[in-house]
Amino acid sequence: MGASRSWMYVCLSVTAGLIGGAISGGFWSIDASAAARRGKIVEAEKFVLLDTSGRQRAAMQVLPDGLVDLSLQDGNGGTRTRIGVEADGSASIGLLDAKGRKVLVLGEGSDGRAEILLHAPNGKGSASFATTAGGESNLTLFDKNTGRARVGLGVAATGEPALVLLDQNGHARAEFSVDTKGNPVLALVDENGKPIAGLSKVQAPAAAK
Repeated sequence: MGASRSWMYVCLSVTAGLIGGAISGGFWSIDASAAARRGKIVEAEKFVLLDTSGRQRAAMQVLPDGLVDLSLQDGNGGTRTRIGVEADGSASIGLLDAKGRKVLVLGEGSDGRAEILLHAPNGKGSASFATTAGGESNLTLFDKNTGRARVGLGVAATGEPALVLLDQNGHARAEFSVDTKGNPVLALVDENGKPIAGLSKVQAPAAAK
């Protein structure tokens, strides 16, 4: 149970640095040499796009911390989409509602972790699907009131699947998994992580002679 739980804890962690990041720089690739020949290169630290009423509808800038940030606003001036690239290469796209609360974040960290994070109307995490550079993948469901993980379903890089149930404090309390040999394991633990019950594959008794 120990090895399975350790990788599940890693899968269940949510990368906070993804929010406010951006998509890959390759998405914006252009033929720079061709643009230069046409004399259409414009250099600036910030670009602002206005509508016919003078309202800001988009802005693109490089912030002091190295983040390239593109924000898109609705007709009321509220930011509804954020796109950017961090100085370390991590990237994400964020969608926001009319009140500026996160609805969906899609991102990739500099460590190769990719994640889709959905948010509840109150702004707390609701569900997450993530993969790591090492080959792990997981689906995590969160308590909409506390934002803590309550259910985790994942597959380890070695191919072991596991289902983990967590209590209201975010502590894993039950796990059902299958090891690399195909043996199913059910484990129950208390709030301190101490095993209280378990069930594993039972060998069939030898046939009577």
